[in-house]
Amino acid sequence: HQWEVILTDMKPVTEEAVLAHLEALDVQTIWGEQPDVKRLVPELIVISPGIPLTIPPAVTARSLGIPIINETELAFRAAKAPFVAITGTNGKTTTTTLVGELLEGSGRQVVVGGNIGLPLVSVVEELGAEDVIVAEMSSFQLETTVSFKPKVAVMLNLTPDHLDRHGDMQGYLEAKAKIFAHQDETDYLILNADDAYLAPLADRARSQVIFFSQQHILKEGVFLRGDSVIFSRGGVETSICQRAEIAIKGAHNLENAMAAIAAAMLMGVTPDRIRQVLRDFAGVEHRLEPVRRWHGVLFINDSKGTNPDSTIKALEAYDEPLILIAGGKDKGISYAPLGPVVNDHVKLLLLCGKTAGVIREAVEQAENYHSLEILDVADYHEAVAIADARSQPGDVVILSPASTSFDRFANFMERGQVFKAIVNELK
Repeated sequence: HQWEVILTDMKPVTEEAVLAHLEALDVQTIWGEQPDVKRLVPELIVISPGIPLTIPPAVTARSLGIPIINETELAFRAAKAPFVAITGTNGKTTTTTLVGELLEGSGRQVVVGGNIGLPLVSVVEELGAEDVIVAEMSSFQLETTVSFKPKVAVMLNLTPDHLDRHGDMQGYLEAKAKIFAHQDETDYLILNADDAYLAPLADRARSQVIFFSQQHILKEGVFLRGDSVIFSRGGVETSICQRAEIAIKGAHNLENAMAAIAAAMLMGVTPDRIRQVLRDFAGVEHRLEPVRRWHGVLFINDSKGTNPDSTIKALEAYDEPLILIAGGKDKGISYAPLGPVVNDHVKLLLLCGKTAGVIREAVEQAENYHSLEILDVADYHEAVAIADARSQPGDVVILSPASTSFDRFANFMERGQVFKAIVNELK
């Protein structure tokens, strides 16, 4: 089947190298305007995950019965290798990266991609059935999957996020639940037993469900007995490691590690290999990432904290006095849950960005508010300068915005890099 490919973007594209590359590929282009779907009548539309399905070309395509899929679905259709797919509101990147590391030494070719970094279509044809693809999946990507069927699906947690796109929590849950919609009894679904939204999904799954839990001892799944992390399956218990051996810190990272352990065990990784990787795995960039210790103060980059729940988890990972730098762009969710946690853990709050006002309100309206000092700052230069001047040895200064970056930065990575550069310039 010879496809005729049209590439389109609302921005005019002028880079010579890009245009020359597309010409060599024999790809037609439509720049600076939305395509006329009625006139073109394409057989298939592959849409970028950040683009809402409410744009006119997508609405027209749906009314004409033209399928709209995303790049991961396209990669899945071309793949021989099985998928391990990971979703959740928070912890996706850490868990996906960790699963990739766990599978790496098992003699298979392992590709990690999806919502992080690598577009899977670019590598999928090089992989055979004995290899494995580890894919981070966002709700935006899952929303436009049609036949996607991972060998192992992982659902980490669900807290309010992206409600500007999905409307409400039910809509958000349904988008996420598409990760296991096409699985059958030869596949596995790994679920957080402690999550009130996710645990009930077990009843809907045709696949084999494996739970993980920090709070309960499980017959089947990954759990804590005392300080030991145990994997139990078919009546056989395997001790994987001690809780203290897991290098990434915080209760949320214990959950991420448990989910990764379940996926690795189901994919045949040995307990010794798992233990070794968990001891060595330091986490991912922009997620509780130590930047520098300066005059006895530890600076932490948590730019990946793009929603309140993510920042709550970050603050709860530390016992030290905290100076928090927060604020960014809003996405239609409540900041109320963040207020009490900030009051409990933070000694100075520095706010910039569009959500500064709603974060301040959440902190001041919390029941445990105790006239915590809150300062509005113009930018990260000012925030870091104040944090440096006001911190004591033993404090932790953390950037965890609880908001997206789009009011000032291209993405959370650029935001984190700017923050790190400013911290590293302190002298």
